[in-house]
Amino acid sequence: MFGSSGVISPPAADMQIRAESPRYERAGAVVHLTTVHAPSDTRIFFKECRSLAQAGMDVTMVVPAEKAGVVHSVRIEPLPRPRARLSRMTRTVWSAFWKALRLKAGLYHLHDPELLPVGLLLRAWGKHVIYDVHEDVPKDVLSKPYLPLWSREIVGRAAKLAEDVAVGYLSAVVAATPSIYKRFHTMNTRTVMVRNFPIPEELSNGHSMLWCKRDSAVAYIGGITGLRGIREMIRAMGLLPDALDAKLEIAGNATYGDSLDDLPTLPGWNRVCYRGYLDGAGIAELLGRVRAGLVLFHPAPNHVEAMPMKLFEYMAAGIPVIASTFPAWREIVEEARCGLLVDPLKPQEIAEAMQYLLMHPNEAEEMGRRGMRAVQETYNWKTQARVLLDLYSELFAGSFP
Repeated sequence: MFGSSGVISPPAADMQIRAESPRYERAGAVVHLTTVHAPSDTRIFFKECRSLAQAGMDVTMVVPAEKAGVVHSVRIEPLPRPRARLSRMTRTVWSAFWKALRLKAGLYHLHDPELLPVGLLLRAWGKHVIYDVHEDVPKDVLSKPYLPLWSREIVGRAAKLAEDVAVGYLSAVVAATPSIYKRFHTMNTRTVMVRNFPIPEELSNGHSMLWCKRDSAVAYIGGITGLRGIREMIRAMGLLPDALDAKLEIAGNATYGDSLDDLPTLPGWNRVCYRGYLDGAGIAELLGRVRAGLVLFHPAPNHVEAMPMKLFEYMAAGIPVIASTFPAWREIVEEARCGLLVDPLKPQEIAEAMQYLLMHPNEAEEMGRRGMRAVQETYNWKTQARVLLDLYSELFAGSFP
């Protein structure tokens, strides 16, 4: 049922869906609502919902999906898949509201800004409502290719105003990054930070090869767009010495309507191995045989302070990272001494970093080990699950109105 590039899925045997008659009589029932994300979303399903279910809560995920069922003790309640963005933000949102009411849960956890009106109505019904802020929406819309340039600042200001007004009435806010936490904590003191750290066991599960047997290759996993540096990665491959015989392994799909028809014409494309969609096991296998992971986002407003999960996934897999030299990323990479930082707009710098790691295997392997150790000790989901569970416990205990 689930699976997408960059998403770490459990073994297929664990993903059996069994039909059950829904029961929502428990006062501790919780509902996660999204009209945007997939049932397989890593943050919502595999981390938050599973952690809550493992803690004994009655968890339901209301999400665009084909059918109802139960996966890992999380009940899936399907919404009709929207045909267009406008229908998603209107018809699908209100479908989510009426379904949420029928579930009669004590706490609702929203994952999309267009669900804020739903959250306010649920609060009026006396329900606890949490708003989970994955991205800085006002900054994010400034880079949306489907919005005309003239409209982006207007839409961004409107989104900020809507969030600023709404969150003060909600029970709590969950922020995915330090910058988002700083913004929302001033408007709702019940704001906690739950960062999108990986589950280390799913990336260090025996797939790794001995370093000396690894391919002369670097990897990128995730959404493939110009703003995430795909063209600079390819051009960097074209700048590497022919004798190095290096490859760029890419796993993911084009997203956000970005036209990528020009990629095969770029110098360096002959060194690209495009894997398309890979499930969780495929991602783990890929990262287990390459020598570095790339996260080269452009300095768009929403990127500079973002914390992309792939950065921590590379670290968890025990490979060094080549990352954009943003201050927040620099702090992590330099403190852990787990990779190299470059200007993501300069293919020559990227190529030099690739060449160094491919030609200095001992240093690269040690960087990978340090990154893995940092994830095991600090940058892991277990530390974040505890924050989320503590917030839920306080809400259910009545500590917050």
